[in-house]
Amino acid sequence: MRSAIVEAYGLSVTDAGKVLGVSRPTLSTFLNGRSNLSGDMALRFAKAFGLEMETLMRMQNSYDIAQAKRREKLIKVARNRPAA
Repeated sequence: MRSAIVEAYGLSVTDAGKVLGVSRPTLSTFLNGRSNLSGDMALRFAKAFGLEMETLMRMQNSYDIAQAKRREKLIKVARNRPAA
């Protein structure tokens, strides 16, 4: 989002935060990958920059799935078998 929105519009993180109605630290946390895209933030990007909220959320979901699959071997869960 940093290059697609903030840099493309020539905004600083502070200015983009003002456009989105969030604080600079909140936007910075998201842009630096320390928080995921929430529905609320996706809606803010949609309203402010004309993006499709659904597309943004699908992108976040695809990213989340990829990250979970990357950690698959670390997640130890046995297959549940119904009682006979």
